[in-house]
Amino acid sequence: MSTRLFACIMGAAVIAGSAGYWLGADKSHEHSGAAASDGREVLYWYDPMYPQQRFDQPGPSPFMDMQLVPRYAQDEAREQVLQIDPRVAQNLGVRLARVERGSIEDGVEAQGALALSGRDVAQVQTRVAGFVERVYRHAPGDVIEAGTPLVELLVPEWAAAQEEYLALRRSGHADLAAAARRRLQLAGMPEASIRTLEKNGEVQLRQRISAPLGGLLQSLEVREGMTLAAGAAVARINGLERIWLEVAVPEAQAGSIRVGQRVEVALPSRAERLEGRVDALLPEADAQSRTLRVRIELPNPDASLRAGLSARVRFVAAESAPGLRVPSEAVIRTGRRALVMLAEGEGRYRPQEVRLGRADDRHSEILDGLQEGQQVVASGQFLLDSEASLRGLGLDDQVAPAEPTASASLHESSGRLLAIDGHALKIAHGPFPTLGMPGMTMSFDVARHELLQGLAVGQRLRFAVRETDEGLLVERVVIEEQAP
Repeated sequence: MSTRLFACIMGAAVIAGSAGYWLGADKSHEHSGAAASDGREVLYWYDPMYPQQRFDQPGPSPFMDMQLVPRYAQDEAREQVLQIDPRVAQNLGVRLARVERGSIEDGVEAQGALALSGRDVAQVQTRVAGFVERVYRHAPGDVIEAGTPLVELLVPEWAAAQEEYLALRRSGHADLAAAARRRLQLAGMPEASIRTLEKNGEVQLRQRISAPLGGLLQSLEVREGMTLAAGAAVARINGLERIWLEVAVPEAQAGSIRVGQRVEVALPSRAERLEGRVDALLPEADAQSRTLRVRIELPNPDASLRAGLSARVRFVAAESAPGLRVPSEAVIRTGRRALVMLAEGEGRYRPQEVRLGRADDRHSEILDGLQEGQQVVASGQFLLDSEASLRGLGLDDQVAPAEPTASASLHESSGRLLAIDGHALKIAHGPFPTLGMPGMTMSFDVARHELLQGLAVGQRLRFAVRETDEGLLVERVVIEEQAP
């Protein structure tokens, strides 16, 4: 049942005086400008289909074939109640949940991608000029171990220095021999090659360059026959024992994230969850998506984590004291406030404004507005409480345009939230019957930043959009089902 049809039924029931749908106290149709026959003051008249439009005089509605309904001052002074026959409520799928005291797993969830660690990097260079005599059979993309030989160089300039060092050692001039040894070190001869020279007494003209650490061979810049100058790049190696996970966190949720905070990581390619710690909060935010980049370092001893893989990250907050909570799907966010439909028994429901605190996958914390043991509508409240019905009950202090136009009307659909990109929601949604639009996947801008609060990728949403010159704009969001 659509919201428009539901409002029509309520309006018809009010006029007929039947027991189906009725709002607040009995609203008879006295035609007095300032007071009803029973002495009650009439503030204005309205059409239940368009309760945001107010009229000074009674009469037929300009929108529907029905009479206008009076709004009494007594009804404004007290909170209004929506009464529905219990059988009708059951048909609408109304499900209640109790306001209870419990803990909130205060954690932020976001998407991220694995990347190679920028700390475990080796840039292999030559320390001496020479000729490339041999390149071992490796290629970029190979995973190699520490000590793996890469190339062999012929270094002619070492010959004279080694001959001098051997001659001074044989002559017994210790000080001069020590100076000649230092010259070999300054010429780029490795310590292991110098010890071999001292042991065998044979001049060595070749140098083998090996990998200083194990990991991914990102580049190999030499070929056999090349002449290399001192300091020429040979290879670049990136270690794989640790890997980075870079996450984009919406700025509205980034305030609770701290360096060292524990995180849980879920990868599509692995059944088990990984644990890590926040390594750094990068100093620059993304200006376009309004997200903060967070770096997490994960151990990768078996090199099974590969750069480029996507991951779902949950930032685990410290456990806090229990508080009042309700299911998150019970909360209706209008953009300016948060409401729940409070069940008062005997088919009576009252919109109740609440002040929200933290939220997790299933629950939202209630800081003010409810008491423990009360019951709220957890399913079906979208049909009970649209934006129009809220205005009809006097809870919305924003005055609507004088006449409802096609561009100002809302169009409803439901779907699965696929991504949050700044102030835009990417939703795989069903059809919009009032627009004649079939189901598809598309992005929608939101009218107000507050509508993003509590949303997470994977949730099933019931949402309403308004047509603008720039496209469809989300004006209302209700979470129907949490992420699986």
